[in-house]
Amino acid sequence: AYPCVLKPLGLSASRGVIRANSPAEFVAAFRRIQAMLKPSGEGHDRYIQIEAFIPGAEFALEGMVVDGRLETLALFDKPDPLDGPFFEETLYVTPSRQLPSVQHAIGEACQAAVSALGLTSGPIHAEMRVNDRGVWMLEVAARPIGGLCARVLPGLPELILRQAAGELSENRLTLRGAAGVLMIPIPREGIFQSVTGIYRARTVAGIEDVIVTAKEGQKLIPLPEGNSYLGFIFSRAGTPAEVEVSLRTAHAALEFEILTALPVI
Repeated sequence: AYPCVLKPLGLSASRGVIRANSPAEFVAAFRRIQAMLKPSGEGHDRYIQIEAFIPGAEFALEGMVVDGRLETLALFDKPDPLDGPFFEETLYVTPSRQLPSVQHAIGEACQAAVSALGLTSGPIHAEMRVNDRGVWMLEVAARPIGGLCARVLPGLPELILRQAAGELSENRLTLRGAAGVLMIPIPREGIFQSVTGIYRARTVAGIEDVIVTAKEGQKLIPLPEGNSYLGFIFSRAGTPAEVEVSLRTAHAALEFEILTALPVI
């Protein structure tokens, strides 16, 4: 049935995940993913999973599992809709602005998934969607939030290490106010040249840091083929709404120069 989502099992970070609304779009998406998988093409990496498209708001939950029991550290809203055709993540904001009943349902569904997978100890990063039919788990990964995004949760690495060493006295993070991260998307394919507006972005109220990870001369490839971001923006403020506004304002202050083709020498 349509719409559906094609998802390569050997890739990560939303790479190669494409929504199809018709048989023609399905064939095009399948061939596009197939071309991405050719370099490896062995075992599990050869497979494409087909899923029904799940409408609704998307969330991410960061937690620790202790003796099979999930303890939520943070629940992130993803304010930007993720409806396709590609599924590039941008904004993470915590604490969630959802009703307590919705947050409780998310926690219960996540606990059920953790139990079903047999996870007993350690960090988990889970993602799910919520609509009028309930909570739909997308994934539970036995790992913490990835890369630089972990900076939005100070103390998380120490918490993980203390649990692994058996020195954990309290499985909690002390978070001040609201926090969030914006993963700066790649707007188009090309060669990265420069960025302006970083100082202006850093002076936006609530902004903790702006980090551009793209390097001069780097070839930029957007999703679904690409697997990176231009950088990250971090914010901390009194409320989730203030965090979201500060992240969007800082992002708008940045201007990236991207050449659409290699220069002729």
